[in-house]
Amino acid sequence: MKKINNISESVNILGISCFYHDSSACLITDGEIIASVQEERFSRIKHTPEFPKNSIKFCLEESGLTIEELDAVVFYDKPLLKFERLLETYYSFSPRGLSSFLTSIPVWLNEKMFLKKQLIDGLLEIENFDRSKIKFLFPEHHLSHASSAFFTSPFNESAILTIDGVGEWSTASIGLGQNNRIEILKDLNFPHSVGLLYTSFTYFLGFKVNSGEYKLMGLAPYGNPQSKQTLDYIKIIKEALVDIKKDGSIWLNQNYFDYATGLKMIKTNLWKNLFSLNVRKPEDDINQEHCNLALAIQKVTEEIVLKMSIHAKEITKSDNLCLAGGVALNCVANGLILKENIFKNIYIQPAAGDAGGSLGAALSIHYQYFDKQRVIEKHKDKMQGTYLGPTYSEKEINHMNKKFKTVFSKYDDFKILSKFIAKKISLGKVVGWFQDRMEFGPRALGNRSILGDPRDEGMQKKLNLKIKYRESFRPFAPSVLEELREEYFDLKADSPYMLLVGNIDKKIKLKLPNNYNDLSLYERLYFRRSKLQAITHLDFSARVQTVSKKTNPKFWGLINDFKKITGYGVLINTSFNVRGEPIVCSPEDAYKCFMNTEMDYLVINNFIYSKNKQINLIDKSKLITKFKDD
Repeated sequence: MKKINNISESVNILGISCFYHDSSACLITDGEIIASVQEERFSRIKHTPEFPKNSIKFCLEESGLTIEELDAVVFYDKPLLKFERLLETYYSFSPRGLSSFLTSIPVWLNEKMFLKKQLIDGLLEIENFDRSKIKFLFPEHHLSHASSAFFTSPFNESAILTIDGVGEWSTASIGLGQNNRIEILKDLNFPHSVGLLYTSFTYFLGFKVNSGEYKLMGLAPYGNPQSKQTLDYIKIIKEALVDIKKDGSIWLNQNYFDYATGLKMIKTNLWKNLFSLNVRKPEDDINQEHCNLALAIQKVTEEIVLKMSIHAKEITKSDNLCLAGGVALNCVANGLILKENIFKNIYIQPAAGDAGGSLGAALSIHYQYFDKQRVIEKHKDKMQGTYLGPTYSEKEINHMNKKFKTVFSKYDDFKILSKFIAKKISLGKVVGWFQDRMEFGPRALGNRSILGDPRDEGMQKKLNLKIKYRESFRPFAPSVLEELREEYFDLKADSPYMLLVGNIDKKIKLKLPNNYNDLSLYERLYFRRSKLQAITHLDFSARVQTVSKKTNPKFWGLINDFKKITGYGVLINTSFNVRGEPIVCSPEDAYKCFMNTEMDYLVINNFIYSKNKQINLIDKSKLITKFKDD
């Protein structure tokens, strides 16, 4: 319903994030999230920046609304402010950056300056509507991030810390949320950016910018914290590249970077001389110096984030903290904030990166433009476990079955199915697990997951090389029954969104030899160090998901069945995809991924597919995927 005299029976808002990376759409009604999804899941192009046409269609279908029934369409940042930043930056660095200027400015003049028209044109491809009836609104980038965290949190008031690469001008902000209002108290401005600093090392170590940062985080524990090289790297970073202030603000030495006006992140020759190390190519071997450098920048990042958090506490006096922005996905840094007891309570937006901007933008407008009051459930956030994407009916699954001539078993009793699969996992089988609504954000949380036995010493290698087709060093996360968190992990709070790192409990650890840190990378990787070897990183840490019976009863039930068999209420949980591909969305996506890998079983709702029972004569040309660079 439309507003009448500032009163509305219902307010429907469509949030959009696109044209940079990780496009998404979200639809909220009266502050409740009806649907939220990333465009990559439909297009099958990872991190796509394209207008989220398919995501918007899904949101509208899920809500039962037409475009004309929306009260507002909201974009997650202010393009004119971003354009201002580009112009001022090029002016400040002139004549440096001429080639970059000539490349980017025409794009802005031809496309991004006329963003409202682009949004209208994109929506008109979905359905006709009277554009005069729709408000188009543009909150600032970091306000969208802050809103995505605070307005979905269970807090009535909270400090808010947002950290990413760059929005319009801001690269980080400290805010205070109270009731239905957010005030940004301080911010850090471009070109000084924690996110861009971390991304520069992502590039230098051979991983893809805006995609491989989590690989860098996963590589860091392979570094030797006691080695002289690691300590020297930390010293070099802090002396040459970044000056860290007491409040966590930073100054980056732009003599070493090229992202402000150039076409690359860094000045490679200067970095080569600085670290006595060549830029690693993606296909190059990973050596100990790469691991040590990854650990060094991770430690520096943790120091910055910790100081920002302390300062946020000082200026807000709040007992609560909300985190968002791409750097909030650094679960190691998050775990450190928790461990240091700076705040009594911490909430991290599970879609903390730009994908979550569509959600934050919509919520910001709902509360701060339409001035709606918040309804807060104590100890419960509004993300619904992030299960905000599509679900698929039995009819749709059967359509896929006919298309690919699948062989399956159907279970009317899900409890029997769960016990059967738990048994297979306990015997070393790998299972693709597809249930109900798809997760929003970068983590698979039990509805689009690949599952395995964490006790299996060879499972990490098997999953990486034969299932995910990626680097063998990549770690895997444990999903643990919420009630048993402290039995397995030194973690002071629940971690429903797999955004906190905790250490393995001492009773699960195994003794290491005195020369452990002197062993080669892969000797350490395959050395048995824990009773739950496959989810225990080299530094005895783990990125934990705590699973609630209320939020996801099916996944909780499966883990509980596994516990009855093995005595351990923990499973390996990794995203249901292969290298270079987005997480699967549909039953067809799931079956293709299953057939392309060495997974043993696939479960789609009540259907079970065994690999060795699938028809050999199937037309595999319909299934085979050429794996992409990740």
